Amino acid sequence: MARRPTPAKSDEDRAKSKNIGALRALAPYVKPYRGLALCAGLALVLTASVSLVMPIAVRRVVDNFNTAADALLDQYFLAAIGVAALLAIGTALRYMLVTRLGENVVADIRKAVFDRIIGMSPAFFENIMTGEVLSRITTDTTLILSVIGSSISIALRNLLIFAGGLVLMLFTSAKLTGLVLLIVPLVIVPILVLGRRLRVLSRENQDWIAESSGSASEALLSVQTVQAFTHEGESRRSFAKVTDLSLDAAKRRIKTRAFMTSIVIFLIFTGVVGVLWIGARDVRMGAMSAGSLIQFVIYAVMVAGSVAALSEIWGELQRAAGATERLVELLEQDDSVQDPGAPLPLPQPVRGEIRFENVNFNYPARPELPALDNVTLTIAPGETVALVGPSGAGKTTIIQMIQRFYDPQGGRVLLDGVPLSAMARGSFRKAMALVPQDPVIFAASARDNIRFGRIDATDAEVEAAARAAAAHDFISKLPEGYNSQVGERGVMLSGGQKQRIAIARAILRDAPVLLLDEATSALDAESERLVQNAVDALAQSRTTLIVAHRLATVKKADRIIVMDEGRIVAQGRHDDLVAEGGLYAKLARLQFTDGSVAA
Repeated sequence: MARRPTPAKSDEDRAKSKNIGALRALAPYVKPYRGLALCAGLALVLTASVSLVMPIAVRRVVDNFNTAADALLDQYFLAAIGVAALLAIGTALRYMLVTRLGENVVADIRKAVFDRIIGMSPAFFENIMTGEVLSRITTDTTLILSVIGSSISIALRNLLIFAGGLVLMLFTSAKLTGLVLLIVPLVIVPILVLGRRLRVLSRENQDWIAESSGSASEALLSVQTVQAFTHEGESRRSFAKVTDLSLDAAKRRIKTRAFMTSIVIFLIFTGVVGVLWIGARDVRMGAMSAGSLIQFVIYAVMVAGSVAALSEIWGELQRAAGATERLVELLEQDDSVQDPGAPLPLPQPVRGEIRFENVNFNYPARPELPALDNVTLTIAPGETVALVGPSGAGKTTIIQMIQRFYDPQGGRVLLDGVPLSAMARGSFRKAMALVPQDPVIFAASARDNIRFGRIDATDAEVEAAARAAAAHDFISKLPEGYNSQVGERGVMLSGGQKQRIAIARAILRDAPVLLLDEATSALDAESERLVQNAVDALAQSRTTLIVAHRLATVKKADRIIVMDEGRIVAQGRHDDLVAEGGLYAKLARLQFTDGSVAA
């Protein structure tokens, strides 16, 4: 069943979307290019002014056709060619400058949105699909590019022509101009009434496009699972349903816009024909010259055309305002985890002492279920601690709290005696290396994936880390060795190979705190033995937290923390905990040793 787009889908939000003033949010991004915008504005004024001069030249030619000498007529026509040349140059300049302005502004907006989103805590991504964020960065910014790089320029040009043409019409014939002005209210009313409806439909269309992107992204990122469970048909139907809803919204928007355009154009040109009829009678009666009538008609057509163009551009501005609102929502999104205004420095050198003081935490998506319940724990510098317990006991949550992906609702987490919330996240995270249960592999080379742990590492350091993680041999056998591309999410690698690259990345980081979340779960026995030796050597000189189910890993820990339902229920060494019985002994039998406890 298709979901309504999120966020910004409530009635209240859609009501706000009627405000074209949302485009003012683009001003800070235009400001750095105000010189470019000024030059584009001058080119715009030039082209509009030249356009308004043309009818005057036509009137002179018509009125003097039978009286002027050939030389004078030649001058008139040469002047017309000069005006056309100016118009061509000004239009080309306007296009070049405005397009450059639009590209620069949109590039800055895309970077600003990505910069904001990439630093958001995981809680943000619990409420919005990644595909929708990508849709906003691409589709919505493309709409803004269309407006800044074209529509606003055309709108301003038509506004100048409308205002200038109206003034020159007044000078040409006040009587006929007064008749034309009677038409204006008839044109403005449908623009305002239908424009509001168009604005809401445009916003809904963009929301469904984002939902469609999110649905496709979710399915494609898990394509092997989709195919393994023969879920292709349902995925196709789900994507088709959301896409059809987007199409329906687009059809309603197109129909409304077409209806508005037809009404406006009919009213305008009907009015122009009526005024022309009256003007023709004035010429026959000698009240005005034929050249003046032609000049007035040209201005009237220009003014009418500018109003018609503005009615179409109004729809584009409505869509861009909706896109701007959606991007501003991302930029102004509150993050549940914030760096302090005056962050404390991390003590140097980093010793790696980690302390939990009465920590209580519930995930935002599951507020009624405690993930950590009054956890108090101190991990000494250089100590290796294993976290064990049933699924959902809070083991991975401990790892996430140490990295401050979330803030506790109660209590605090400290590193070397300094609360994490008092430091900049980028500061203390540099002192940590993580190997997650599901290793993240990027669409890059094997070398770059390992170097992700420390960007300034040399090739020799990368290869040394790979050797320590038992990854060198399989990497060397790839078609281009360390320079081989491993595909999106590492599709060219096995699960064990991905995990070894992730471990090599952590080894290369050489951080004082090492966090291993089921780091050897995907390794075969031989690779696990090699990696375990590397991890053991690495753990000797740093604080190490290991979430593990395998007995070999757990037994070597200095201390074992047993967790259940977010609480620490026991801690000690392997032998002592087995002797005590309880949850650890049960886990040792069921999970660690397939039913038999090894001392």
